[in-house]
Amino acid sequence: MATRQTSSRTLTKIAGAILLALGLLLLFANLDGVAAQLNISLGSAADTLGFFPALGLAGMTALQAYVFDHSRFLSGLEQILVSFWPLLLVVFGAVLLRRALAGQSAVEGNGAGTSAKIEHQ
Repeated sequence: MATRQTSSRTLTKIAGAILLALGLLLLFANLDGVAAQLNISLGSAADTLGFFPALGLAGMTALQAYVFDHSRFLSGLEQILVSFWPLLLVVFGAVLLRRALAGQSAVEGNGAGTSAKIEHQ
């Protein structure tokens, strides 16, 4: 039974590491594209001054869609959430790794405590 728990813990660690690495890779690849677009759009000081009013107008449009047209608002929100799917891979991989590593440290802690009790007696 201990072998089954160890192999399950090892598979969890591997799956968590793969999901975490894949999610980070996709997230940073997407962020690279976003940073390039921001660099182009915010290239000059004149464009930078126009960025904040445009951001305010976008916020007001989102508020208007939320108040008067829920389906359009939910459609836009869905598009935003879909664009963050690599972040879900990162979170899920981190959770799997944390559970596997926490289980490993608990097993190691129990083993160390048992050997300490045997040596003490």
